[in-house]
Amino acid sequence: MAPRPRAFKIRSLRDPRKFGVAARSLLELRRKGGKLLQLSSPDCRLCLYEDGTELTEGYFHHIPENTDLVLLAPGETWQGCIESRFKNKSSYMRYSCESRIRSYMKEVSSYTSAVHPAAQAEYKRITDFMLDKLKSVKYNGCYFDRREEEEVRLCTTDGWFSCQGPFDRDYCLYKHSINPYGNRENRILFSTWNLDHIIEKKRTIVPTLAEAVKEQDGREVDWEYFYRLLFTLDNLKLVHIACHKKISHNLTCDRTKIYRKRNNRQKVSK
Repeated sequence: MAPRPRAFKIRSLRDPRKFGVAARSLLELRRKGGKLLQLSSPDCRLCLYEDGTELTEGYFHHIPENTDLVLLAPGETWQGCIESRFKNKSSYMRYSCESRIRSYMKEVSSYTSAVHPAAQAEYKRITDFMLDKLKSVKYNGCYFDRREEEEVRLCTTDGWFSCQGPFDRDYCLYKHSINPYGNRENRILFSTWNLDHIIEKKRTIVPTLAEAVKEQDGREVDWEYFYRLLFTLDNLKLVHIACHKKISHNLTCDRTKIYRKRNNRQKVSK
């Protein structure tokens, strides 16, 4: 039996209008979208309008119907689409930073299935606390916003960013710098720079959090300590791609900070 058609909303890079298109496969969707938008090249790509993820045949069958998609002709990039949604460069740069932090949060949340079954509910409760806090600070988008106060941004008031060096150094040997506020090409290049975790997210922080929840035995996990390691400049460094060392950092979480200290004062009996 042939699969039923799935409906999506498609637009081109420069046109805000959306068109409903139904298709049974990615190939059919791309062909119909290309004909509708007068982009007939077989090399056109379909990406999620929200975050630029390129649609594959497998992904086509799993994303929700009516998802917003953008059809990109050869040479076009999703960055051009996203920039058109913002009134100024600072707004775009804030979004760029927020997107990175959001992706970290998704990784932390997706680890729930790997947590011991008896501890999964508590792990989710903690990740919900983290998500609420991130929402309250707008996913720390201030790090890339040149309009912010000096103590919270990573750039100058003119928009220059400097590499902070690899995880095991306090500076960049090559003095890498870039100004993504200057032009679109620099913004694309800046997307290759990393907000690198000094203590590693996947190898160390998230597994340690899962272990702490499993082994808490009546103790209270200090989720704010893990939050700072995962999402703040306490443990994040802005690093040029050439300075991003992908080797194991061999650093561990501070075991004295994993659990909150209890108030040991005894209750006074009446």
